[in-house]
Amino acid sequence: MTPYEELEERFRELSHLGHARAILNWDEAAMMPRGGGDVRGESLAVLAAISHQRLTAPKIQALLDQAEDGDQQLGPWKRANVRVMRRSQQRASAVPESLVRASQIASTRCEQAWRLARDNEDWSAVSPLLEEVVRLTIEQAAALGENISLPPYDALLDGYEPEARAAQVTHLFDDLKTFLPDFLERVLERQEDPVPVRGPFRSGEQYALGEKMMRAVGFDFDRGRLDVSHHPFCGGVPDDTRITTRYDKDDFLGSLMAVLHETGHALYEQGLPTDWRHQPVGEALGMAVHESQSLFMEMQVARSFAFMKFAAPIIREAFSADGNDPAWSTENLHRHTIRVRRDYIRVGADEVTYPLHVILRFELEQALISGDLTVGDIPGAWDELMTRYLGLSTRDNLKDGCMQDVHWFAGLFGYFPTYSLGALTAAQLFDAASRANPDLAEQVEAGEFHSLIEWLRQEIHCRGRLQSVEDLLVDVTGEPLDTRFFKAHLERRYLVD
Repeated sequence: MTPYEELEERFRELSHLGHARAILNWDEAAMMPRGGGDVRGESLAVLAAISHQRLTAPKIQALLDQAEDGDQQLGPWKRANVRVMRRSQQRASAVPESLVRASQIASTRCEQAWRLARDNEDWSAVSPLLEEVVRLTIEQAAALGENISLPPYDALLDGYEPEARAAQVTHLFDDLKTFLPDFLERVLERQEDPVPVRGPFRSGEQYALGEKMMRAVGFDFDRGRLDVSHHPFCGGVPDDTRITTRYDKDDFLGSLMAVLHETGHALYEQGLPTDWRHQPVGEALGMAVHESQSLFMEMQVARSFAFMKFAAPIIREAFSADGNDPAWSTENLHRHTIRVRRDYIRVGADEVTYPLHVILRFELEQALISGDLTVGDIPGAWDELMTRYLGLSTRDNLKDGCMQDVHWFAGLFGYFPTYSLGALTAAQLFDAASRANPDLAEQVEAGEFHSLIEWLRQEIHCRGRLQSVEDLLVDVTGEPLDTRFFKAHLERRYLVD
């Protein structure tokens, strides 16, 4: 067995361990009884430690050295595989196993506590646990940064979006901060309020509708499923993909759009290159590209008028609605899906205000990691930026303020920027898809998604991690990431008759 072949064997084992961790994480969010939190945290910590041991073993470094010495004999996919293996090994080797265990236990405990504390707005119950998560995250960031020669926050960001740097993100976000406030005002002055669509909408009916839409756009239920959790997400692995949503008896469209959003993630996972299953090069390229796939499906496709012309009859049938009722008209349902408003909640925000929610979090978490902001300062700092960016105060509303998202309580620092980087990427990719397929709107209106999904499969999904994000974008769209595609998309959707 060559050094490269032995590396493939070792990383295949790591992939299977990752599958086990992914399903335990899904179960913890969707199925696990409340009392299982502590023991689940211990189990996840053990699996994380085993994976860490395997990845940081001296033999791995020796094999990588040998494979890199002979990389001219490898093809492009194998060379890329070695490159991504080395990246994983370097990042893992920077953090001691004891810190990996401690961080996993602390974040699981904090996330479990957050689920109870959020509903009660009990900041005092969860803030000491969050302090421990932040302390351990800062320790990890410092260790990572020293090993890979990056500032601590960049080291965390790089874990979710390879090669992304805070300075580059800030440049893009500053452009959005300049553009969005005035644009938001123009949209709010122009838009018509939709006619309310009255419930209640039973969860079983909502599930059936979501499943039908997932099948329509190509989700493979032989390799995935749809469940319920506190926070919608997509987890698992390509051949065992798990989607969750949540249901509101008064608002079926929120759940439906969440389902389609997560289906975009799942289609990416299910479309990753089968020849490179269980190898690092066969994984998703990064969270911004991952988020681009969910937002491509939700924002670019599912919230378009063409999609609603396809979906409206199916929606009316799902809820036995009167087709002559103006509330259930295609036009009115579409107005609901593109309604813009200032709101507290990021996950349900429209695409105009959403980046402002992300920018707020991006700025606060940088301050947390640098030590310029303490956990105790978060509620006040959150209120200040929420008031500045969206004109809403969260001073007496922590549930809808700094306690609304799971990310920090689960130790996910550096993740938030990828949401809006994904939105920018989705708009740029959709522009390229539309140029490649001039009849795209007519196909969507007819419920024909095969050509679109095939384009995504060929241009994005099947490439795995063969290229960098920038090289992928240049190949597919002709240029690096640029905010103008996103701004043009917003102009067309909200200000053009």
